[in-house]
Formats: sequence, structure tokens, C-alpha cells
Amino acid sequence: MAARNNTAERVLQAARTLFERGGAEAVSMRRVADAVGITPMAIYRHFPNRDALLKRISDDSFDAIVRHWLARNQGGDALSRVIALQRIYLDYAMAHPHLFDHAFSARRADARRYPEDFRAGLSPTLSVAAEAVADAMRAGLLRKDDAWDVAITLWAHTHGLVALYRAGRFSYDEAQFRRFYEASLQRLLEGLKP
Repeated sequence: MAARNNTAERVLQAARTLFERGGAEAVSMRRVADAVGITPMAIYRHFPNRDALLKRISDDSFDAIVRHWLARNQGGDALSRVIALQRIYLDYAMAHPHLFDHAFSARRADARRYPEDFRAGLSPTLSVAAEAVADAMRAGLLRKDDAWDVAITLWAHTHGLVALYRAGRFSYDEAQFRRFYEASLQRLLEGLKP
């Protein structure tokens, strides 16, 4: 069983590497098999199809974001944690553009839908953000409102700016864009304070 799990992990790692370099289009069963040194048919012992492999990459990226958030989001007041989450999301999007696009921008049948899936706790990322927003509201650092609606508003702000930047809609280099992003985030948060 260990060899089977090891092969599955190697398949996943090869697919992730291809994905990071060229996006979902770069991931084919043949390319993954070549990278691992197995036949394309051998992949099907571990993943029923390409979509399942891509879904696993996407799910793993959500988990990685949450682990990263939880590791870096210690200490400070509740509002500082909300801000840190927005910065970490930006960092992830800039460091892993193809994973970001697939996880958060690609149309998928299994994508979580707002509000029902999110409020049911099915989003590992927005659940962390909504909890931080709710903490900031309880601490009086943000005005009382629906924590989920505010969390998705913050996410939409970050996601929208990243998508525009990545689409070439800003003439800024990355450092300039990050400064703009910080100022924009502060403007948004000022409107959410009591």
C-alpha cells in the first residue's frame, strides 16, 4: 500500500509542478506520466480522470492557504488578523497565479456557492475569514453586520484587484500595486469601522 500511496503522491506532485508552470492546460495524463516515469493508464489507479486530479490540486491549494493563514495569523488584535488574511491571500495569488486562477476564478461544477455552501462551513478559506471578521465585530473594531457578507466583500475586493492586476489593467509594477492594494484595503476597512 505504501508504494501505491507513494506513486499517487508522485503523480500529484508532477501534476502540481506542471500546473504551476503552465496552468490547467499544461496538465495532461501523458505529461504527468512522463514526469513520473509511469504509463498514462497507471495514473487511473490513483485518479479516475484528469478532472479529479485537477480538483485535488485545487483542494490542496485551499488547504495550503488555510494552513498558511493559520501559521501567519497569530497575535495582534482582531482587525490586524483580518488585514493579515487579506495580505496572505494577495501573497498567495502573486506567488501561485495558476493555482489561484484555478481555485478561485475557473468555472467548475463543484465550485462552492455563496451563501449556502459558505455559511454551511464548506469553504476552508472563507470560514477562517468570516471568523476573523466576527471577532473584529465582537471587539468593536468593525461595526456589527453579517460577518459572512463582510468576509466575502473583503474577498471580492482582494480578488478583484488581483484579477485586474494580472489582466494587465494596472501600469504598476508589483511593488507599486502592493502599495495601491494596501491603501485600497484601508479605504474599504475605514468604511466598515463603527
